[in-house]
Amino acid sequence: RGMAARRVLKAVLVDLNGTLHVEDSAVPGAQEALKRQGSGASLAVLLLPRLRSAPVTIRFVTNTTKESKRDLLQRLTSLGFDITENEIFTSLTAARNLLEQKQVRPLLLVDDKALPDFTGIGTDDPNAVVVGLAPEHFHYEMMNKAFRLILDGAPLIAIHKARYFKKKDGLSLGPGPFVTGLEYATDTKATVVGKPEKTFFLEALRGTDCAPEEAVMIGDDCRDDVGGAQEAGMRGILVRTGKYRPADEDKINPAPYLTCENFPEAVEHILKRML
Repeated sequence: RGMAARRVLKAVLVDLNGTLHVEDSAVPGAQEALKRQGSGASLAVLLLPRLRSAPVTIRFVTNTTKESKRDLLQRLTSLGFDITENEIFTSLTAARNLLEQKQVRPLLLVDDKALPDFTGIGTDDPNAVVVGLAPEHFHYEMMNKAFRLILDGAPLIAIHKARYFKKKDGLSLGPGPFVTGLEYATDTKATVVGKPEKTFFLEALRGTDCAPEEAVMIGDDCRDDVGGAQEAGMRGILVRTGKYRPADEDKINPAPYLTCENFPEAVEHILKRML
């Protein structure tokens, strides 16, 4: 027990939408918590220069299906976040890796802005179905096309199965309900590549030389971020921003390692208690 409490922390995984930002607005205090050098004296400003200079690897892990990694990086940079492309690991990357392994031609139900991440993947005469968040594709004809392909033996690949996510104008349906509808109609199970799948968290750590036990995940989704990370052997910190709703922390067992008001508070805890 004493030893377990003193596990060395080597990696911090941070969710993006709902944790660092909601669409084009940063979560208050989040940019300051990520700067390499603090300027000014607010607590948040002084935080992540120390996390950046602490002996930890930072990875930004996201279940995005709406935008390519390039667009995502642009959005974060324009919000004032100090992030490099190789620090981002997305469910789109994980989906692409799986398509290459399986050597299939997907029907891509993803937002057009996500398509650059699938450049070079053949999509003629599809023999697989990939579902991301694609509101403009979620109509009867397209869902029926996907349904028929799956009935003919095409694998169903879900970029993730989130129930909902946070937008500026409120909570919105994620891809999960649509994936589940296809599973139900075809009596099959989707292969899920994003959070909360264990393989997603392990892939995110690849090349960091960190074991899951040496990592902590910060996110606003109790099941997908915190529950998924903890199932993979990490510790999970839930933040009360983004899609968080009261009593979310009771939805998983074991409970989150910690629940914090926001990202800066989570960073402060890591710096004071975990390093």
